[in-house]
Amino acid sequence: MPYTDARKITLLEEMLDAAGVITLTVHGFPDGDALGSSTALCRYLRECRGKDAAIVLPTPVPEAMDFICKDVPLTVHTQEPEAALARIAASDLLIGLDFNAFNRTEGLKDALTASKAPKILIDHHLQPDTAAFDLVFSTPDISSASELLFWILLRLRDVAGDARRLPSAAAVSLLTGMTTDTNNFANSVWPSTFRMASALLEAGVDRDAVIDKIYNCGRESRLRLIGKMLHERLVVTPEGLAVMVLTEQIRQEFDLREGESEGLVNMPLTIGSVRLSILLKQYPEEGDFHVSLRSKRGVSASRLAREVFHGGGHELASGGRVYYPGDIEKPEDALDFVLSAGTRFLKESR
Repeated sequence: MPYTDARKITLLEEMLDAAGVITLTVHGFPDGDALGSSTALCRYLRECRGKDAAIVLPTPVPEAMDFICKDVPLTVHTQEPEAALARIAASDLLIGLDFNAFNRTEGLKDALTASKAPKILIDHHLQPDTAAFDLVFSTPDISSASELLFWILLRLRDVAGDARRLPSAAAVSLLTGMTTDTNNFANSVWPSTFRMASALLEAGVDRDAVIDKIYNCGRESRLRLIGKMLHERLVVTPEGLAVMVLTEQIRQEFDLREGESEGLVNMPLTIGSVRLSILLKQYPEEGDFHVSLRSKRGVSASRLAREVFHGGGHELASGGRVYYPGDIEKPEDALDFVLSAGTRFLKESR
């Protein structure tokens, strides 16, 4: 089984045995991998270890991921701040999934950092803040946090290498997380990824049902939004840069819900000449744009995210922010700012 160190597994067993109240958390604006890994681990801890385990999220669950979050104890900080912080304060073990540092947890950062409870990290992003955790499982050479968690769980004594011993709902969560983070096996796929999928199918997961929930249960307005963005808002440059800006006005026009723009940034990469695709989503209440970057081999989305957008991530899939005022004076400057930075970066990357 890949990506697991026997000494770390032993320490993990000891930490789980010693803990009474375990709280899991993920990055803000959680995606399928964050929710897939956290709900899978929560179910395992409750059903296989009899633990008081629960999830505290920085921000709400996207509607498309509701199906893996049912019947899981879950508190959202932006909706119930006092309850979320109280849960963290009461915990004697904290486990972070699918983020590399506490600054990715939005309003939970200070409470998580200040907690004296032992902390575990399970993540697949570059540059993990190892000093902030007592035990770290981290590798970028894997499809997702869900896959990394899968291989860890298989090493634990009550699973013992047999995926059929996982709670059935946990297995569904794991396959969901991996599927969304690979864009349905389109990127960041390793041999171990297919082995994981095969083991979960053998364990009884209905992949067709999972795919249907992820990709075929959207609202009509989401499809119409995508049409508008690709037809009216897509800018493609001769250098191979594609940029779209999703403004607050457009969000309101289509009643866009969190998570409904997932996958949009990947679409311009189907154009042969495009090497880098960037999507900006405006959040006026935060005074910024959230930036999603996707690239083809030979172009480092991660480096551009670090150098320009206060972010980071994987080599071909990263994220960050554009602040106003700060990076730009006003929201209307966002497109020109990104076109300039992206074009310059592509010229330097040749």
